[in-house]
Amino acid sequence: MTNAAFIGLGNMGYPMAGHLAGAGLDVTVYNRTADTARRWAGEFGGRVAATPAQAADNATMVFVCVGNDQDLRQVTLDEGGAVHGLGKDAVLVDHTTASAAMAETLDQACRERGAHFIDAPVSGGQQGAQNGQLSIMCGAHQAVFERLQPILAHYGKSVVRMGPPGQGQLTKMANQICVAGAIQGVAEAIAFARDAGLDVEKAMQVIGAGAGSSWQLVNRHRSMIADDYDHGFAVDWMRKDLDICLAEGARRGTSLPLTALVNEFYKEIQALGGGRWDTSSLLRRLTPPRNRE
Repeated sequence: MTNAAFIGLGNMGYPMAGHLAGAGLDVTVYNRTADTARRWAGEFGGRVAATPAQAADNATMVFVCVGNDQDLRQVTLDEGGAVHGLGKDAVLVDHTTASAAMAETLDQACRERGAHFIDAPVSGGQQGAQNGQLSIMCGAHQAVFERLQPILAHYGKSVVRMGPPGQGQLTKMANQICVAGAIQGVAEAIAFARDAGLDVEKAMQVIGAGAGSSWQLVNRHRSMIADDYDHGFAVDWMRKDLDICLAEGARRGTSLPLTALVNEFYKEIQALGGGRWDTSSLLRRLTPPRNRE
């Protein structure tokens, strides 16, 4: 298994595909912005395909990392999509955070071609992708997972099979529910510490060493205090993810009141012009304009 294709070279896909090339795989890439694909090939030595189907042709494994269900359908199932280039026994690995229904659709499409499918959404952000330290939540049949696990380990510090296809996406939904609540908690803690006259940085360091700690607190409190949100995972993408969570929760009859509330808070951030700000920008709602100067 040395021939690979990677479709979608955004903030996450670009370094992930780079890790595969660095591990010695022969990687062909496709990106809707062709200049990005050519820049990647110039940096890592791979080839550029004109369509996703051409990228997938002769590849034993095809990786996809795009924005949403619509983007995913376009590069996999529509005319010129990667599924149409899959050979028998090839594996399509989808790293997009998408719906469980889309995972089921892709699994069926792959099986019809004698190929295999893994839904493998990731957590860890751009920094995790660059450092090869992502958490990868996989929905796959056991034998297929065992084939791809060593490959995914090139950019995943944790590569776990959650169950059959679809289970990876459901796990990522649970992850985003946790993240949304954690960020809101950190934002409120910083706002409270500030208004109480505490040394906010010192307070966050103390809390980060105890039971109130979280990845969001440890890695985002400094930039939040500095009112710096020009980095990280965009609010627009988080809104997309939380909409997926809420739709799946409604379908299953699961109440998600905190998730729904934080989703509304993110709508406020979008209304402030912060659609591309990092998700930690929830603090901006709680920061008086005079304190942003």
